[in-house]
Amino acid sequence: QVQLEESGGGLVQPGESLRLSCATTESVRNTPIMRWYRRRSGKERELLATITSSGVITYEDAVKGRFTISRDSAKNTVYLQMNGLQPEDTAVYICNCQQRALQYWGQGTQVTVSS
Repeated sequence: QVQLEESGGGLVQPGESLRLSCATTESVRNTPIMRWYRRRSGKERELLATITSSGVITYEDAVKGRFTISRDSAKNTVYLQMNGLQPEDTAVYICNCQQRALQYWGQGTQVTVSS
């Protein structure tokens, strides 16, 4: 079973940046598809970005050009660099791992963007 732990959330002002981390208990080989989601208050969970073990990366339109997903294989960690944060980015950010038909989820980390 893959365990995921997010960190790096916090309170920032509009325009600032944050880097979220998702530490996994498995290697890149065993975490073939990693995703970042977010859940804003009163809204459904929203897919943001995906990275595969072969390095294929995709972004949803809402974050394209502002957010960057990456992974450090040596640290078994996936990152989400978020630039130009706005109040509408306030949400719980959640890490996901897809391993064949199985899905694993982290607990999430809160990001609040406010002046």
